[in-house]
Amino acid sequence: MKAFMDDNFLLQTQTAQDLYHRHAAKMPIIDYHCHLNPEFIAKDRKFDNLGQIWLEGDHYKWRAMRTNGIDERFCTGKDTGDWEKFEQWAATVPYTMRNPLYHWTHLELKTAFGVNKILKPETAKEIFDECTAKLRTPEYSARGLMKKFNVKVVCTTDDPVDSLEYHLSLKKEGFEVKVLPTWRPDKAMAVENPANFRAYMEQLSKVSGVSISKYADVITALRKRHDFFAEAGCKLSDHGIEEFYAEDYTQAEIDAIFNKVYGGKELTKEEIIQFKSAMLFEFAVMDWEKGWTQQFHYGAIRDNNTRLFKKLGPDTGFDSIGDFTVAKAMSKFLNRLDTLDKLAKTILYNLNPRDNNLIATMIGNFQDGSVAGKMQFGSGWWFLDQKPGMIDQMNALSTLGLLSRFVGMLTDSRSFLSYPRHEYFRRILCNLLGTDVENGEIPASELAFIGQMVEGICYNNAKEFFKF
Repeated sequence: MKAFMDDNFLLQTQTAQDLYHRHAAKMPIIDYHCHLNPEFIAKDRKFDNLGQIWLEGDHYKWRAMRTNGIDERFCTGKDTGDWEKFEQWAATVPYTMRNPLYHWTHLELKTAFGVNKILKPETAKEIFDECTAKLRTPEYSARGLMKKFNVKVVCTTDDPVDSLEYHLSLKKEGFEVKVLPTWRPDKAMAVENPANFRAYMEQLSKVSGVSISKYADVITALRKRHDFFAEAGCKLSDHGIEEFYAEDYTQAEIDAIFNKVYGGKELTKEEIIQFKSAMLFEFAVMDWEKGWTQQFHYGAIRDNNTRLFKKLGPDTGFDSIGDFTVAKAMSKFLNRLDTLDKLAKTILYNLNPRDNNLIATMIGNFQDGSVAGKMQFGSGWWFLDQKPGMIDQMNALSTLGLLSRFVGMLTDSRSFLSYPRHEYFRRILCNLLGTDVENGEIPASELAFIGQMVEGICYNNAKEFFKF
C-alpha cells in the first residue's frame, strides 16, 4: 500500500517521478491570474494564526463546512474566533475525502509548514499551534510566503477605477516578485441595473478626468484607464462573463442604449446583449493594440441563493456551473476580431466540462502562426480545478491541440497558501506524460525533450507568452 502524500504523491510510475523531481519541482511560479489583495503584499501582512490565513474568504471551505452541517457563524461569522472556525474546519476535513480540499489541505500543510499529520479533530490543536507559531515569523508573511514558494510574478484582478496604488508602490520599491495588475472591466458593461451602472460611470468619470454624458465619453475614459494600467505594468485583461456576446449592432443603436440606461431606464434583454457585445469588442481592440493577453472566464451562474446573498454578499460560496450555449457567439466574437486583424492573444476558460472539446477545437480555428499557442485553452477553472478536471482539460488539449504549448497553471485564489496548487498540477501533468512513456505511447528516447516540455508548461511557456 502506497503511503499518503509521500514524495511521490500522484506519481504512479518511475518516469513520472523522474519528470517531476528533475524538471517540474525546480521551476519557479508565474501566477498569471489570482485574486490576492495587493495591499496585503505592499504592507507585507502578517497572519495571526492558521485559521485566519486558511478560512478568511475561502468559499471552497465554507461550502464544504455548510454541507457537513456546520453553522454559518463558523464560516463567515464576524463574532466567531479563528480557533473556533478552524476547529469546525478540522472536524469537516475527514468528510472531504475524494474532494480536492482533502488533497489541497494536506499538501499545503506539508509544503508550507512541513507538517505531515492528518488533520482531524484529534490533531487540530497541535497542528493549529505548530502552524500558528511559524506564521508569526518573517518567513510566513505575505511576501515571505511568495518567496518561499519561488513565485516570480503574480497578476492580481483589478477594476478600471482602482487606483493601483499598491502595485505602484511595490514597483517603486523594487520588490523582487513582480506584482502586476490585471484589467477586469466587468462593471463597465453591467447594464442590468441602471442605478448601479450610473454610479459606476460616475466613479469612472472621476478617476479618468473625463466628463461622461454619452457612449463615446465612456470609451475615452476607459482608454485613459487602460493606458494607466499599462503604465503600471499590466499585460493581461480578464472578463468574467456568463456567455460570449457577439450580437450585431450599429453605433446609433449603442448610443441610444447608453442614453437610455444612463438616464435610469431598464433595458430589454436584446439591448443588454447588444451593449455587452459592443463593449466586449472595444475591450478586445484595446488589448490587441497594446499586445496584451485577453482572458475569458465564462459559464458561472452566480449568487444562486438569494436569501444568503442578501445576508452575506457575493463570493461567499453560492455559485455553480451554468449550461449556456456559447459556441456560435464565441466563434462570431473571435472571428469579428480576426477579420479585422485585431485578435489579441487569448485564453478561454470554461466552467462546464462539457465544453472541453468545444474550446480545444475553437482555439485551433484562430491560431495564425504569429505566436506559438496564441489561442490558449485555460487550465481547469474553479469547479474543474481538481485532479479529474485537470486531466480532462489536458487530455482535450492534447488530442485536439498542442499540450506542449500550454501556458500552464494558476491559482485563481485569494490565499497566500494556495501556491501548492501549482505543485498539484505539476504532479498530475508529470504522471500523465510518464504513464504514456511507460505504456510505449511516447518514445522513451525523447525524455530530454519531454523534460523540456514539462519545464515549458510549468514556467517557460508563460514567461515567453506574456513577456514577463
